[in-house]
Amino acid sequence: MKTIIAAGGLVFNELNELLMIFRRGKWDLPKGKLDEGESIESCAVREVQEETGIRNLVLGKLIGKTHHKYFDKWVNEDVVKESWWYEMKTTSTEELIPQTEEDIEAIKWVNDTELREKLSNSYPSIIEIIEKWKEISR
Repeated sequence: MKTIIAAGGLVFNELNELLMIFRRGKWDLPKGKLDEGESIESCAVREVQEETGIRNLVLGKLIGKTHHKYFDKWVNEDVVKESWWYEMKTTSTEELIPQTEEDIEAIKWVNDTELREKLSNSYPSIIEIIEKWKEISR
């Protein structure tokens, strides 16, 4: 099965709120496909910037990778997406601009209390990487 490499971020502000996006009926994290010749770190920053409008991002450590299968309409086959996730920092004063051409309807800073609710309408891989971040951040 073909593997598609992607990268994204768990973006936190100074209040330790997590940035989440709402796309195609689910809460998600910003991420996207690696361009040819691009480093995985550059891809993670670029995709977060493109999908959220944030310009001032500080790239942190690699949190981990997730894998999920889906049908890719562009290549007309089932593929595995391998997503590399990085911790990132920015400020809550950054203007958030949803990338509507990627079907992003909303962007929200989420605190610990709200996170549980958002994850009840998310993807298993997103829950997995957030749980991994919690484990390594203790």
